[in-house]
Parts: sequence; structure tokens; C-alpha cells
Amino acid sequence: MAPMGMGAGNTLERVYASMGLLDEVEIGFEPSLDVTYGGVLFALPALLVSGLLDKATKYFELPRGYYGLKSIFLLLAFMVLVRLKSMESLRYCAPGEWGKILGLDRVPEVRTLRGKVAILSEQGAPEKWGAELCAQWMESADSEYIGAFYVDGHVKVYHGQQTKLPRHYVSRQKLCLRATTDYWVNAMDGQPFFKVNRAIDPGILQVLEKEIVPRLQQQVPNQPTKEQLTDNPYSHRFTLIFDREGYSPGFMLKMKTKRIACITYHKYPDSSWPQEEFHCHKVKLASGNIIEMDLAERGTYLGGKLWVREVRKLTKSGHQTSILATDYSSDLAPVAAAMFARWSQENFFKYMREHYNLDALIDYNLEDIPGTTKVVNPDYRSLDSAIRSKNGKLNYLLSQFGAMNLVENIETKRIDDFQNKKAALFDEISALQHQIQKLKKQRSAIPAHITVSDLPEEARFKKLATHSKHFIDTIKMIAYRAETAMAHVVSDNISREKDARGLLRAIYAAEADIIPDQQKQTLTVKLHHLANQYSTNAVQQLCHELNSTHTIFPGTNLRLVYKMVS
Repeated sequence: MAPMGMGAGNTLERVYASMGLLDEVEIGFEPSLDVTYGGVLFALPALLVSGLLDKATKYFELPRGYYGLKSIFLLLAFMVLVRLKSMESLRYCAPGEWGKILGLDRVPEVRTLRGKVAILSEQGAPEKWGAELCAQWMESADSEYIGAFYVDGHVKVYHGQQTKLPRHYVSRQKLCLRATTDYWVNAMDGQPFFKVNRAIDPGILQVLEKEIVPRLQQQVPNQPTKEQLTDNPYSHRFTLIFDREGYSPGFMLKMKTKRIACITYHKYPDSSWPQEEFHCHKVKLASGNIIEMDLAERGTYLGGKLWVREVRKLTKSGHQTSILATDYSSDLAPVAAAMFARWSQENFFKYMREHYNLDALIDYNLEDIPGTTKVVNPDYRSLDSAIRSKNGKLNYLLSQFGAMNLVENIETKRIDDFQNKKAALFDEISALQHQIQKLKKQRSAIPAHITVSDLPEEARFKKLATHSKHFIDTIKMIAYRAETAMAHVVSDNISREKDARGLLRAIYAAEADIIPDQQKQTLTVKLHHLANQYSTNAVQQLCHELNSTHTIFPGTNLRLVYKMVS
């Protein structure tokens, strides 16, 4: 018994599995009381609707053994929802308790689970699975919001020592650190569709043009036909929304020719507009809330290339925030709402970092980078850094020089000191300007980018393996979507909508009784009462909604029935 692990009760099946005589163990539930984390079973209907097991057998296959594909997928999703931040966290959980949740004697050890994930992550299957899920999510998304997509980069800091990744600016830490960048595409309500990983970040414009836009052109449903686009010159296929990093009149013009609208902040707005131009508009956000904004609009010829709509929002302090749009058909208020609601994607990043450990590494494997990949020339970066440093010092000295004025009625003996000090400062400024010009000349003589194969040996690096990370991140996206769907249901029964996710976290972590009834073909999950009657009443309403789905536990004929412990 001991070599099979703590809690291993299916001795005969495990022996068969070790001999290669078992495809996978049959799922079977036994009556169990006070099961730790039993409340996470409340999320099963939402996980299945979000696509956890859809197409799994199409893209993934495990070798013959004790644990089957469905059990591994369910275990990983449940671990995410109960906030186990890594697979190693499973070492400190009772394996038998987790087994009761999945209809097994015990869950696999961490080493076994890692091996299963490694097998599932091979041969590019996670990317294909994620792409099909993305298409499925878009097809089922609310038609009111499917036409607009938020795109933004999320920098993941790497603290390891195996490779020297390029440095990226991390805005939340205000530092340049070794990191990789994931470009995420989200719906207007913040729900994720897909991401693109970049160890060497070429910038949002290149990623948009070469990877994100072609994929959206293929996958976004209900796009106008060629005839409809021809008949209406102001119509567009869909809308991209991004921050100032993506500001580029040239890029917006390219997208306009593809009939793709863009909305972004104006990077170089002109002087303030008269306040008389602003009028109060009622703006509906993706959450359904309606707020009032003081808005004004003009046409702007951008960069001598493109006419765009310039929309400005006037704040109470008098500040004017300017946005640009090539969406020529929508009303003013929806255009403003789309841009100013970008916080939904920022909230998604924040929530995923805090609760789903979005930045965690799944494995520590490295992969070679193609030798033809362009990277920043280290010599160029060194000179550029030196120029920036000296420019900062020069600006400081210039401000000092400009502030030096000869005061009236100054003593004669101090005039010489003043003139000498100003002359010395002028000489220092001149010397610094000469150094900067010399550095700029050196910088202009070398290429800004070179290929990886041309890097000096000490500057070469490898990228982090991405297949396992992509697989687990897809599981996390499914879990987030499932939690969001449940939050919408729960929020109808609580007074404060922002408490919905907190209530769900309490449900997932709560103990439950799991009672199978083979005769009635039911699997009853009785949740223990929560901290207060207010929460318990909301859960009772949730039970009613979940029972109406008539969900069958995967791999069995048992219909899930949700109740509160009486």
C-alpha cells in the first residue's frame, strides 16, 4: 500500500495500471461527509459550459494508466478555483480528500501530475485547443460586445538565473526587469479570448499587424460581407482598442484599408477646446451601468495621412482626455465608452495576478530562439542608455543655468563669483553637449537591431518554454470565465455586485457532503453553511439555478444535485 501513496485504496486497479493493463480507472463516488474544498463542485456546470472538456479528446491523449484525461482536466481547474497557486501546493493537501471530489481514491502526486501536464503540452496541442475554444467563446459571446476587442501587453517578470532574458519596462514596478510579454485580447467586459507570447517584444503594433489581426479576421463571427462593406463605406469588420503604445497614424490607415476600426488615446493632443463644446451624454458601460460624461467631438487630420474622429472627455477638474477613432458609424457615446472602459482589461490582469497566479512558471525548460530573430543590438542599447543618462543631466544643468540671474544691488565683490560660477556651468554644459553629440555619432554608425546569431556569445540567451504555460493559462481562462458566469448569477441575489466573487471564493473553499445515489442516478453535493445567513440565502438561489442545468458528472451517469446542509 505504501508505495502507491497515502490514501490509495484501489489496489487491484493500480496494479493493473502499472502493468499497462488499464486504460484508466473508472470513476466511482462513495458517501463522504465534510469533504475539504467540496464546494468547488458548485463550479462544475460553469466549467463544462466554458469548454473545459470540449474537444479535449480531439487534441489530447494520455498513455494507458490509472488517471484519465477528464480527471486531470477537472483536477487542474478545481485547483485554480480554490486558489492553489501552483502544482506544488498539492503536496500540502490531503490527497484522499481531493480524490473524493473527483470520484477517485486519491489524486496523483505532484511528480505524476507534472508528468501528465508535460505529455498534454507536447506537439502544439494546447495552441490548437486554445484556438478552437477562442472561436467557440466568440460564437457564444454577447452580440452587443463581440465587435470590439481590447488589446494590451502584460509583462511577466522572470527572476530565474537560467537565461538572461531581454529587459522590459514594468510599469507596475517602474523598473526595467528581465521579462517576457504576453499580448492579451479581451472582450469589452474583460473576459479573455486568447494571448500571444513574446520573449523578444517587437512592440504592440507588430504583434497586432502580424498575429492578432489575421487571427481575428478569421475567427470573429458575424463580420459584414464584402457586399455590405461596399454598400456602406463607413461600416467595419470589428474594432481594436489599445492604449497610447499603439498610437500610429500609419497603422490606423492600414487597418482602415482592411475595414478594421481603431480606438486609442491621442498621444499628441492640441490645446484645450472651449468648454462650450462639451455636452453631457449618457454612456452605457459593458457592465450595464449608465454614467454621464461631458463629451465633445471634432474631425482631425492625423499625421497628414488620415481623417479621424477626435473625442474629448471633460473632467470636473477641467482636464480634457483625447481619444482618436476610425469608427465612423457609431454614436459618440459608445465610442467614448469603449475607450474609457479599458479598465476592465486592467482589472482582469490584476485579478489574475492576485488570485490565479498568472505570472507563475509551470516548468523551467528552455528553448532555442531562431537565429534570424531580430533583437536590440547590445552596443546600441549601451550607447542609447548613456545618451539618455547624459541628456537627463544636461536638462538639469540647463534648468540651473536658466535660473541663475544677477540680483539687483548685489555686492561688487560677489559679481565676480557669480560670473565665474555661471561660466563654469556653461563650460560643463558645453562639454556635456559635445559628449552627447559624440555618442550620437557613434550610435548612428551601428545598427539598432541585429539577429540572434550575430549576438556576442556572452549576450546570447534562450527563451522560456511556452507549451505547458499555454496549456495551464488556457485552464485558467476557462476557470475565470466559469467564475465570471457564476458571479453574474450570484450578483442577482446580493445587494453589492462587487461581493459576488468573494462569495464564490468562500463557496469553493467550503466543506461539503458528497452523497451518490446509484438507484436515482444522482450525485448530491450539500454545502455547509457559510459565515452568515445573507450568504446562505444567496447560495440557496444559486443551487436552484445550478440544478436547472441537469449537469452529469463527467465519466458517470450521475446527475449533480446541489443543496445546503440542513
